[in-house]
Amino acid sequence: MTDAITASRLPVSALVADTVARIAPGASLLEVADALNGGDVGALVVGEGDAVEGVVSERDLVRALAGRLDPATTRAIDVATTKLVWCDAAAGVGEVATEMLDRYVRHVLVEEDGKLVGVVSARDLLGVYVADDLADDLADDMADDADDRR
Repeated sequence: MTDAITASRLPVSALVADTVARIAPGASLLEVADALNGGDVGALVVGEGDAVEGVVSERDLVRALAGRLDPATTRAIDVATTKLVWCDAAAGVGEVATEMLDRYVRHVLVEEDGKLVGVVSARDLLGVYVADDLADDLADDMADDADDRR
């Protein structure tokens, strides 16, 4: 249980990539699909330069296609989520996971000193807890092996 507590206190900044995957607000949904696929990411920040106008995710793309929007002419900003959820880079993984659950979101923007430094996904947070459980299991197995040798 102490490891789970430790994992929940890990700062979310430890999970963010060095770069933020972005797309221009006027990009077509075809360009969004290419960028998601090419970047191997589930969401893109919509905006030019340091501006953040929204986030467009795989789910937004699927909803647009299911709604029969034209992927060649529909713009990223037209389908992007604009009610954004932010957290501080020093926030703990557990705190951010709780915020995701409370707000029903899968991506949270991470800021430091008022500037976007990354995006953390539910999958990123899940990975922290899974890795923690695997480490616990390995430690238990090693302890059992040591006891068996005695």
